[in-house]
Amino acid sequence: MEAATQRSQLSGEKAQRIVDAMRASVALRGVAGSTFDHVARDAGVSRGLLHYYFGSKERLLAEVVKRDTELRMASLDGQLAAASSAEDFIAMLRDTLESLIRDDTEFLTLSFEVFTLSRRNPDIATEFTQLVRRTRQQVAAVLAAKQAEGVLELRAEPEAIAEIIFGLGDGLALRILGEPDRDHRATVAAGTMAVAALIR
Repeated sequence: MEAATQRSQLSGEKAQRIVDAMRASVALRGVAGSTFDHVARDAGVSRGLLHYYFGSKERLLAEVVKRDTELRMASLDGQLAAASSAEDFIAMLRDTLESLIRDDTEFLTLSFEVFTLSRRNPDIATEFTQLVRRTRQQVAAVLAAKQAEGVLELRAEPEAIAEIIFGLGDGLALRILGEPDRDHRATVAAGTMAVAALIR
C-alpha cells in the first residue's frame, strides 16, 4: 500500500522522464540489462528516487506497460468511436495490431515480460489483473455503445467479444514475433474473419 501511494504521488515531467528512460533502456539493453543505475542516469535523477517511488525494477516495468497501455487505449477509443460500420471497426482493430507489430515490438516485449513477472510476484499480478480488466471493460463499453447506436450487431456479450479480440491480438503478436520471417498475412486475415463472425 505504501509503495502504491508513493507511485501515485509521482507525477509530471520527472515521472515521465523515468518511465521513458526505462522504456528506452529496455529497447537498447533488454529487460535483464536495464538496471536502476542505467535508468537513473538516463532520466537525470538519483537511483534512490527510483527505489523510493517504485521499489524494484519489476514495479517500474509494470508502470511503463500501464502508461503505454493507457495512451494506446485512449488513441484506440478515439479511432473506434469514429467507426461507422462493422467493417470500419474491424479494419481499425487490424490496423492497430499490424502497426504495433511493425513499429513497436518493445511494447509487446514489455507486456509479455510483465505478464511473466505477474506469475511470480503477487503485487505485479494484482496490477496486471487490474490492467487487463480495465482494457477489456473499456473496449466492451465501446462495443456496447456502437451496438446501441445501430452501427454494430454483436453476436455475444460485449465483454466476451472484447476478451476474444485481446486474446487473438496477443496470441497473434506472440506467434508473429516468434517467427518473424514467415508471411503471416493469411493468419491475420483468418483472425479478422473470426472477429467478423462476432461483430456484424
